[in-house]
Order: sequence, then structure tokens, then C-alpha cells
Amino acid sequence: MKVLLLKDPKDKDSGPDPYIKELGLYGLEATLIPVLSFEFVSLESLFEKLSHPESYGGLVFTSPRALEAIKICLKENSKSEAWSKSLRQRWNIKPAYVVGKATASLVEEIGLSPQGEKTGNAEKLAEYICSREKPNSSCLLFPCGALKREVLPTVLKEKGIPLESLTVYQTTQHTNLQESLSSYFSQQGIPASVVFFSPSGVKFCLQHIQKLSGDFINHVKFAAIGPTTAEAMEAAGIPVSCTAESPTPQDLAAGIQKALRLQNCILSKNTAHTSG
Repeated sequence: MKVLLLKDPKDKDSGPDPYIKELGLYGLEATLIPVLSFEFVSLESLFEKLSHPESYGGLVFTSPRALEAIKICLKENSKSEAWSKSLRQRWNIKPAYVVGKATASLVEEIGLSPQGEKTGNAEKLAEYICSREKPNSSCLLFPCGALKREVLPTVLKEKGIPLESLTVYQTTQHTNLQESLSSYFSQQGIPASVVFFSPSGVKFCLQHIQKLSGDFINHVKFAAIGPTTAEAMEAAGIPVSCTAESPTPQDLAAGIQKALRLQNCILSKNTAHTSG
């Protein structure tokens, strides 16, 4: 059975994509189509703020892209030197709050220790931060995307925990998206399951998928990587067959396997009734 993953590939140099690998263990043949392109902005301003750890109580990251922005900053020798000589140690005595394992591992790559990776989404991370930070404490620095949801800033504001957001990337549709989807459907046919990894993915892909699937769309099991994406799917009128318990390859693969198995049970029961 085929599964279509609407996500960006993992860094080229780090081996096969873990989602493709995990789904393969269940005998599912997954294909990955990149949906989003990212443009990094305000990098000078970002490094200026990173150069003053004394002004902040810690860092907040809800996306791997925010870490990519920092890594781009650190590619410049002078900045890399300043980071490794003193800035990293000065930030390391402060918390670096993160959502999910992918973001946590990138935080580790720049030499910081992530906290809260098991929270899995912005709502739970906000609760976690509130349980650890005191109201009116030093401001937390939050490098984020232009399309960030307001959940985390709103919750922290309600609790009196200061947060400074800085937009460091903008999200646009991947230039080859329409072409990639068309060639997938014409070569592979209609997949048993389609997985969305972000609300932007729903926005950019849904119409194309509806058009390419035609009447067969009712047979496709739609899956979400987490509750935020599931909400966007429901708002767009897509029935969500499964939401990963946490945003990991293991939980997603287990959820899809379960949804497809349920579908097969129903189909075989219906076949039994009609042939009886």
C-alpha cells in the first residue's frame, strides 16, 4: 500500500528519511513530496539579539526552521567564533524550550540543551513554560515564522510571562509542488493514505489532491502529524482518519497502520455480506 507524505525531506546528508523507513517496516511504500519553501529574513537582527544573552531569560523554538536561521547566521566566521567563544556558554545557563524531537536535535547541534521536547505541540509547550517561568521574569526570545499560530504567545501573555517574537522565516509554496503531485498520481495512482505535516501543507495541497483523486478521494485515509494540522484539515472539510500521538515516525506509522487495517476489516466484512 502506498502512502504520500507531504513534507520536506530530512537533510540530504543524514541518510534515509525516518518516516519512509518506519512506514516501510509496516510494508507501506511511502513517497515524500516537498510542499514548502522557506525564505529567511531579519538574520542580522536575530544575531544582534543572540549577542545579548543578558537581556533574555531563555529561548523558545517551535520549528526546526528557526534553528536553521541561527545556523545560517553562524556560517559567518566572526559570528561562529563569537558563538563558540562565549555566547553559547552564556545561553546554556538559560533554558532553550522546544517542541518535538526534530527541533530538539537541532538545538543540540548548536550546542544548547533543549527542554520540553516531549510536549509535542505549542499548547503543551506553553503549559510547560508556564510551569517553570515566573510572571514578570526576564523576556524569552522566540525566533519564529511569519505564519506562527498565536497559541503560545497568548498563553504566556495571560500568565504574565514576557515573550519577544522575531520573524526569521517566511513560508511559501514549493515551486515544483503542483508538478510533483501530478506526476505522483499519474505514475503511482491514488495512495491509500495521505499525510499532512503542517496547516500550510493543507492550504497548498488540498485542492490539487481533490482534483487528482476525483471520486476516489473517499477511499483515501488522511492523516495528520499533530493536533494543529488535524484542526486545519477539519476546517478544510477533510475527514481525519488518524493523528499521530506525538510527532514521531513511530507514532505516525502506527496510527496509519491502524487506520488502514480498520478500513480493510470494514471492506472484508462488506464483501462477506455481499457475497453471502
